Amino acid sequence: MKLSTRRAVPALAITLALLTTAACGSSGTDDDDAGGGTLTAAGPIPIENLDPHGPSSMDAGTQLAARALFSQLVVSTGPGEFAGELATEWEPNEDTSQWTFTLRDGVEFSDGEPVTADTVVASFERVQELQGPLAGNFVDYTVEAPDEATVVFDAGKPDASFVAKISSFFVTPEGVDDAFFQEPVGSGPFVVESFEPGQELRMTPNPTYWDGAPELQELVFQSIPEISARMTALQTGEVDVTWAMPDDQIAALQGDTSITVENVDSPGVITMWMNSSEETLQEAAVRRALWQAVNFEEITASLFPETGTPADSVVSPVVLGYAPQEPVAYDPEAARAALEEAGFDFDTTLRLQFSQPQFAQFAQAVASDLAEIDVQVEPLQKEQAVFLEDLLAMNWDINLQQVGSQGYDAATNLGRLYPCAAGRTGYCNEDLDTLLADAEATSDTAEREDLYAQATQIIWDDAVGMYPMFVGTPYAWRSGVEGFEPASDSTPYFTHVTNSED
Repeated sequence: MKLSTRRAVPALAITLALLTTAACGSSGTDDDDAGGGTLTAAGPIPIENLDPHGPSSMDAGTQLAARALFSQLVVSTGPGEFAGELATEWEPNEDTSQWTFTLRDGVEFSDGEPVTADTVVASFERVQELQGPLAGNFVDYTVEAPDEATVVFDAGKPDASFVAKISSFFVTPEGVDDAFFQEPVGSGPFVVESFEPGQELRMTPNPTYWDGAPELQELVFQSIPEISARMTALQTGEVDVTWAMPDDQIAALQGDTSITVENVDSPGVITMWMNSSEETLQEAAVRRALWQAVNFEEITASLFPETGTPADSVVSPVVLGYAPQEPVAYDPEAARAALEEAGFDFDTTLRLQFSQPQFAQFAQAVASDLAEIDVQVEPLQKEQAVFLEDLLAMNWDINLQQVGSQGYDAATNLGRLYPCAAGRTGYCNEDLDTLLADAEATSDTAEREDLYAQATQIIWDDAVGMYPMFVGTPYAWRSGVEGFEPASDSTPYFTHVTNSED
């Protein structure tokens, strides 16, 4: 089985609501008028780090920046669908335990150094060494470069989902360190002009980009977490593109003839893991009772009437491996009785952590419903960097975030986050581990879907988390923006975008 494709402009990809920004001046220079202008994109999630390999590798802000600055081997365009970027061909061996990638000729980093198979190997080994979230997809993998144009990944066991997993992997030069990423060199469509972590990333076109330099004169990603400020900036033209707007702002934007608004289906699911390693939350009966005590249908309808749909699975319907489950019915009286029967300590205060500001009301609504049955919950909004650190350190009782499935494949969600070895939720079930391993080992799509359905049922019934809502991603952009493609995973590409309003 050999897969070969020319690169397509990706409109889709996987994961979590985020931001982009590029500042748009009130008047352009002659050079700007001759080119594609300046574009500012803004969103709610700051870009704190440009390193696509380490602790923030799967953070939405880091992924957004990486798509502008670095190159992937392949990009995901839908469930089981991929387009080549650095790779022109990819081929598995008979049992899918080994994948061979052929690299595109003549690709260079912006400093003129070639991108070779050795470069890819060094980047992949760095991912494994740093043990960030992305590394969980590649435990015990090895990689080698038989020649300068060929890279061979060996899983040591069958892995039919490898291409989906590798779609979140970016290639950087060899020998990089933390300091490198303040002013990184990449092979992507843009290069860094300046970077203020958590504030602004300003970029210009990479003139040596293998697919042709972007027409934009400048691309700026800004962080504007305050919602009203972001909406005002869009309407006044200070911002040209934004997304992940709150539902109560969408109608006003739709009434503005200078703005296009579009909502796209997303692989994102609002996910509220419950820390099974905490004594209070070790029992599935307790976790399920807490889920039963929250009226998520009402909360979703109230806070997300435009973009929220009550969830019936751990992964989204647009993901390979989606399997609908019986919804957990809201019943606070039954929930209270179940907690009492399980010996729940009502003097305990559960720490509910989240980062994104649009989740503040959601977290408060959950806390309010649980208070009705005398369960004490403290919502804790944390800066993104602190949130990520505490997430990995299991320093929380309930963790609220949007979780996606990179590559539109359940392997990058269920297979990465729920095995015992992942240590992401405090939950461990050997039967679940077996199902997830078997799902990755078969190339039969129907069999994979069945195995993921069985795994989903375990996760759902044992209430590893609460899964209240499927997420739609709303985008808005001004009339001068041309060539923009909304991405369902909230990480759009800007390679072929122009802006005539600059």
